[in-house]
Amino acid sequence: MTDTTTNATPGSSDEFDGIRQAAGSITELSGDAQTMSLVAFTAVVTITLLLCVMTGPDRDDLDEFYTGYRSLSPLRNGLAIAGDYISAATVLGTGGVIALYGYDGVVLALSTALSLMLLMFLLAEPLRNAGRFTMGDALARRMPGRAVRITACAVTIAALLPMMLVQLAGSGQLLAFLLGFSGESVKTACMVGMGVLMITYAAIGGMKGTALIQILKIVMLLGSGAVVAVLVLHRFDWNPGALFDAAAAGSGIGDAFLRSGLQFSTGPYPGLDMISSQLAVVLGGACLPHITMRMNTASSARQVRRSMSWAVSGVALFVLVITVVGCGATALIGRAAIARADPQGNTAYLLGSRAAFGQDVSTAETLLFTTVTTAIFLTVLASVAGMILACANSLAHDVFAARARETSPRREMLLARLSALAVGVPTILLAAQVQHRSLQPLVTLSFCLGASALAPALVYSLFWRRYTRTGLLSTLIGGTLTVLLLMPGTNLVSGSPAAAFPDADFNWFPFTTTGLVTIPLGFALGWLGTVASGRNKAQEQRRQYEAVEGWILAGAVRRGS
Repeated sequence: MTDTTTNATPGSSDEFDGIRQAAGSITELSGDAQTMSLVAFTAVVTITLLLCVMTGPDRDDLDEFYTGYRSLSPLRNGLAIAGDYISAATVLGTGGVIALYGYDGVVLALSTALSLMLLMFLLAEPLRNAGRFTMGDALARRMPGRAVRITACAVTIAALLPMMLVQLAGSGQLLAFLLGFSGESVKTACMVGMGVLMITYAAIGGMKGTALIQILKIVMLLGSGAVVAVLVLHRFDWNPGALFDAAAAGSGIGDAFLRSGLQFSTGPYPGLDMISSQLAVVLGGACLPHITMRMNTASSARQVRRSMSWAVSGVALFVLVITVVGCGATALIGRAAIARADPQGNTAYLLGSRAAFGQDVSTAETLLFTTVTTAIFLTVLASVAGMILACANSLAHDVFAARARETSPRREMLLARLSALAVGVPTILLAAQVQHRSLQPLVTLSFCLGASALAPALVYSLFWRRYTRTGLLSTLIGGTLTVLLLMPGTNLVSGSPAAAFPDADFNWFPFTTTGLVTIPLGFALGWLGTVASGRNKAQEQRRQYEAVEGWILAGAVRRGS
């Protein structure tokens, strides 16, 4: 990985040197900003808890808990989908990659939007028609059986747990930065408190409660971000070219900042490494279970299409905002200052927002910055709550409730809420153990599992008539195991100063992500498993699929419960 501590000051002739020097103090927030942030965080926690309590389902109403009665309008459902899709890891991580690596970061941001468009055009409507509550429902519709449901639940937890760890572990550091805390015990206490809140949101609010929190989050995030982006552009006379030129100068590496390959330049195969990374994001991002479960909240196929249109529009706006703010951070503060604040650049979005106001910050600007920090805080809460809900729903519905022939709705509701606790508590404990390490491998692991196991399973299940249970299990289990086998050998885990284990070197896989190998392998394993099932089994599965093909692809027949 490229050294992120390169000097950022290009020379005295640069007209933006004075701006960067004035912005140097921005890496530490003022007391007024910290106080206002604390008040805003308290208000947000109070309001969101009230929302969850007020919209929480009855004790025996599973449809309300799992889908919110499919009562959200396309606009609100689309905002909720965009809110689930834009996680704290996306905001902070993507902003950091843009600020440190320029062009490569912008491509990463565009890949996130492309991933959601892929879901919109290819999978959204069939998922809504085939599914009911969980990923296991969608996969078991054609191939019922406990093995399919248990495997789907295991892959759901394996794909979302790393992402939850990243966001929860980073929450303590984030609050310390925003509120001026310094003690490690205080940071850990903040992280535990955040985890308890997330479990509460998922257990009490269910799908509708978490959806309302996601809507509040995305409105605050996009609204405040758009204002900051306008302020950044105003600093450069509304000239994007001047912004990018200043960012290149502030990076300390000149035009290389605006060219492809900077992020992967130290690897043996930078071009292939970048392709592998983009494949993992495009195929994996939108197939993660906390995103796909939102398809089940639409009341009809037409509604899911309209919801996805709103979601894609929201994500596209986010891409524009994060690009401007990320490049603005490099232009106004400098790449070296961003790297000193956080080697991964995770504070770049906040630093860029603060730098947009200049040296003399008014009360109105402090209030706007507080809105930005509150949106980030709410993003962490909402993102992990949505993931806990997806894992808890799968654990309760696909494993515990499916084991008994008849489980009362009240009992399954209790199981779902206890499952939220069973998922959340170990996540908090694990996050406390990994919070001081580089967590980028965990983000990559989630995307690779989505792209290598879930994406092939969904594509084959929804569109391939001959696909069999053996093929499905081969895809899910084989794709997951190959990712888990290859991921420890990447340079994100060891062999570089920014790795999770910087003092060790067991880097034997020459790429940053596993996608280039594991994605084709996931599809190949599904095909091989289907072929190995035999012609008779494949023909039987073909007949079963043809019986339901109309309503899976077009909703021609109303699905049962």
